[in-house]
Parts: sequence; C-alpha cells; structure tokens
Amino acid sequence: MKKIFILTGEPSGDKLASAVISKVKLTNHAIKYLSVGGVHLNSLGIKSIYDLNEVTHIGFTSVFLNIIKIKKKINEAVNKIIEFKPDILFSVDSPDFTLRIAEKVKKINPNIKTIHFVAPQIWAWREGRVKKFKFFLDHVLLLFPFEKRYFEKENIQSTFTGHPLLENDEKAKIDISQIIKDHKKIISIFPGSRKSELNIHLPILIDFINMMNKKYNDIFYVFHSTKEFNKLIQDKLIKKGLKNCGSISDEKIKSEILKSSIFAVAKSGTVSLEICNAKIPSIIIYKMNIINFLIVKMLVKVKYANIINIAANDEVIPELIQSNCNSQNIFNKVTNYLDDNELMQNQIYKYQKIIKDFKTNRSSEIAASVLTNCL
Repeated sequence: MKKIFILTGEPSGDKLASAVISKVKLTNHAIKYLSVGGVHLNSLGIKSIYDLNEVTHIGFTSVFLNIIKIKKKINEAVNKIIEFKPDILFSVDSPDFTLRIAEKVKKINPNIKTIHFVAPQIWAWREGRVKKFKFFLDHVLLLFPFEKRYFEKENIQSTFTGHPLLENDEKAKIDISQIIKDHKKIISIFPGSRKSELNIHLPILIDFINMMNKKYNDIFYVFHSTKEFNKLIQDKLIKKGLKNCGSISDEKIKSEILKSSIFAVAKSGTVSLEICNAKIPSIIIYKMNIINFLIVKMLVKVKYANIINIAANDEVIPELIQSNCNSQNIFNKVTNYLDDNELMQNQIYKYQKIIKDFKTNRSSEIAASVLTNCL
C-alpha cells in the first residue's frame, strides 16, 4: 500500500492540504495517510501525530520563546515520518516549520519524495533560500504564476496550480436566516486564527464595532473563527455587551455568511483571496508586537502586505498595518466605503482583473495529480 505523510503547521495549511487530499481520495483508495494536521484533515479520517495547535506559533519572538518546544516537535515529526516510511512527504505552507522537517527527512531517507505546496515567499524576502531548496525538495506546487521563474532558475521542478481558495464553489446554498435575523446587513470580520493575533486584534475590532453602532443600526457583525477560539470570541463579545455580533466556526456557514456580506474586515493573509473570490469589498488589518514588526521591516522587500496589492503594485485593498491599525482608522475606512457604492464597486472591479491570473479552477485537482503521479 502506498503512503503519504501530510505535514502542515497552521490551520490555513490544514485547509489547503485537505482540499488536495480530498481529490486524491476520489481516485486512489489504496493509500495510507498520516499527518501533522488539524480539523480539516481529521474530517477526512486522517490522524495527526500531535495537536496542530502545539506548533502554531506566530512571529519571531513567539518562536524564540518556544524554540525548545518547536525543536522537540520537529524531531518528533521527523522520527514519525521515517518510521511511517511514506512514498511522499507532502508539506504545505509554514515553511519555517515544514521545510525544516522535509530537509531532515530527505537527509535520512533520500527515497522519500518531497513535494511542497505553497512556495515560500522568496519574492518578498530571503530570495537566497531557493538555492537550498534544490537539495531536498523534489517538486514545488505554486499558487501564483510569477513564482515559477524563481524555481526554474535553480532547476527545481515546479507546477503552477492556481489557488484552491479561488476555485468555483458549487456547493448548495445554506440558509442563514436563523443566524442573521431581521434582514440585517452583514459585515464579516476575520480577526486571525492564532491566539496572539486575537489578543491584539479583538480589542481594536470591538472598539470599531462600538463606533459603527453609533452611526448604523442595521448591521450585524460576524467574526469568522476557528473551532478552538470560537467560544473565546463569543465570550468577549458577550462581556462587552455587543448584541449585534456573533462568531462562527463552521466552514460551510462561514462561506455563506461571507457571500452574503456587504463588506469584510480581515487580517492580512490568504483569507483575502476568499473575500475577493466572493466579490466582497474589504480592508486589510494587521498588528504585531514592535520587535516582530522591526525584524519584518528589515527583511521584507515588498511595499505591500496583501498579495492583491503586491501583484497590482498598488493599494487596491486598503491596508491598515501596525500603528495605522486602530479602531478609528478602521471606522473611517469602512464608513468611506459603505457611504460610496462606486468606491466599493471600483475595488471589486480592480481585484477581479488581478485574481483571474491566479485562477485555474482546478488547483486541488492539479496538485492531486502531481501527488498521484509521484506514487
């Protein structure tokens, strides 16, 4: 029986991996799986060797403070992978975690094929890393077409798949009328999937909603959460007395909520592509501790945080980063858009022109075919 070990490092990678593996499972039933994964891979019946939350850390200082624990988890994963003897090690995103493991595994057993999904952002920072990848990566699956040249230069096999989050969603419509009553307008809020992000973003977003409630009385705010932090967010909203807010963790309901929204406020990350694919206007926020920010500022060579803005070389979607990420600025930006329909439609028009180059509508299928062809 053929074997695949799936290696992720955070919830977004778990979601991407599950989209690919679900396609593999449609045509290949005789494959044994093991993973470092979360709820999405678990829903496919794939066991994780440990809780994904044990390795989901953000920022340089968080990693530094947990370095001994992370090293232990890296070594534990390497040992389990070698013991499992997979035909393929399928690593997804979180390169500072997953690629360290892939490199160690390849040194111990060169016969294990290493395929990595979501290329490290070498176009944004640390481009020199790609020279090292050729010694332990057999194939890289790319989300964006412009990434291919970086890997071709080092003769690393790569395939442009497009982004799975941009695939057309043909799922049946879900009735959300019992969740959002009184026909209120919806603003979707994506505060982040890590506790450190929530600790920083939630107070700012709650203040923002309080400001909005003084101007609008027909809006319901839905926080898109992971199952792990759904109750934490709900408790915070209740404690602050916000009755026109809720928190959702179910993926199918979240998707329908987003599509029914008039606007979205989202932390910087891949979720922005989902928002764009749903044709919802938005702004991007992000704030981190000052040490992390200074380190990132020294290393990153791109002007923008959001991939849409990077590709356009223009701030198509407003970014409120670091000191600009405060409740007053968020309120000002959101109300500017809500009071100007032409502004919202113009944003949608601009980013639709950009994401069409990121789409194949077969992303998961293409990635799955690379995996099966390597078995």
